[in-house]
Amino acid sequence: MAEEVRAEMVASVFKVLVTAGDAVAEGDELVTLESMKMEIPVIAETAGTVREIAVAEGDVIQGGDLIAVIE
Repeated sequence: MAEEVRAEMVASVFKVLVTAGDAVAEGDELVTLESMKMEIPVIAETAGTVREIAVAEGDVIQGGDLIAVIE
């Protein structure tokens, strides 16, 4: 079953650290967000393979927006 990783707040995508096809472990950082001059890591909650990265560096995302899909 696929896990959708979604934004918890409004933020800018500061850095994308993985690409589709990458294997990730639980706890790996997928993306770094920036909000109010703070860097916020987005962490994989399950191990698997990144199926999709739905954001790019510089994007502004809203709470609930899709960041990545891991299967």
